Amino acid sequence: MRLSLLDRSRTRAGRPEAEGLTGSVERAVHAEQLGLDRFWVAEHHAVPGIASGAPAVLLAAVGAATSRIRIGSGGVMLPNHQPLVVAEQFAMLEALHPGRVDLGVGRSLGFTPPVRAALRATEYDTYEGDLVELLDLVAGTAAVTAHPVVDPVRVSLLATGRGTEVAARFGLPVVVGGPVLWGDELDDVLGGYRRAFRPSRHAAEPHVTVSLDVTVAADDATAKELALPEAWAMARSRETGAFPALESVEAIREQPWSQQTRRRVERSLDQAVAGSPATVRAALADLAARTGADELMASTSTHDRDALFESDRLLRDVVG
Repeated sequence: MRLSLLDRSRTRAGRPEAEGLTGSVERAVHAEQLGLDRFWVAEHHAVPGIASGAPAVLLAAVGAATSRIRIGSGGVMLPNHQPLVVAEQFAMLEALHPGRVDLGVGRSLGFTPPVRAALRATEYDTYEGDLVELLDLVAGTAAVTAHPVVDPVRVSLLATGRGTEVAARFGLPVVVGGPVLWGDELDDVLGGYRRAFRPSRHAAEPHVTVSLDVTVAADDATAKELALPEAWAMARSRETGAFPALESVEAIREQPWSQQTRRRVERSLDQAVAGSPATVRAALADLAARTGADELMASTSTHDRDALFESDRLLRDVVG
C-alpha cells in the first residue's frame, strides 16, 4: 500500500491553538522528508480540539513549505460550501502548487446543532447535485468557468456505506474509515464499490484508501500509551458534546474514569492500530488482505509531538 497522512491539526491542552496549525505544517515537511505520498488536512468547525476549519487556507501554507509531496483535503465538507467557491479555491492551490493538489470531498455537517445553525445547514439534501456541479467546475465543463484555469485537480470521495455507491457511480476514488473498517458489512461495501465502479475522467479504475489511526512505538505498551489521549478525547466528546484538546497521559490517568468512559476508550483503542513495528506490520497486512486497499492514510494524533514524528518514521519503515 501507498502511505499517506491525514493531519487534523489537533490542539493540546494548555498550549495556544495556533500551534495546531504550525504543527501541521511542520509535520508535512517531515512527511515529505520521509518520502510519503500525500499529506491531507481536515475541516472541522467550532471544535475546541481541532484548529483547522479552512483546509484550503492551511494547504496554501503546507504547499509553500514543501515542494514534492501531494497535498489535499480530507476533506472539504461540501454541504458547507458553494461548489464554485470550492472549485476556485482548489484551482488557486493547483496554480500555486501545480501537479500536487487533491480535493477530497465529504458530506458531514457540523458537530452540534448550534454549529450546524452557524453554518446555515438546511434540512434539504443537495449533496449529489452539488457534487455533480463541483465535478463539472473542476473539469471545466460547467456553465461558468472557475478561475484560474488549470489542469483538473484529483477528486476523491470520503464515504461510508451509501457514499461508496455514489463514488462508484461517478467514477471517483474513495476514502473509507471509521467503524465500517471493522464491521461485518466491509466486504459488501468495498465489493459493491468495485463492481459498480464506472470509469470516468476522474479515475480509470477503482481506488480504495483506508484511513485510520496508526501509532507505532518501540513496544506495544508505549504505543498504547501514545494512542490514549486521542481515545480519551473521543470518549469525552460522547459524554460532553465537545471534542476536547489532547491531554497528556499523566493528566488523563489522574482523572476519574467511569465504567462507560473506560468502555469507550477501550473501544476506540480497539478500532486503532497501535503497537511495535512487528505488531503494526501484522495488523496492516491483515487490513490489506481484508480490504485490498491501494493506500493507507494514517490519521494518527498524539499529545507528544516528538513521538508523533517518530511514529510516522516507524510507520514509513513498516509499510516500506
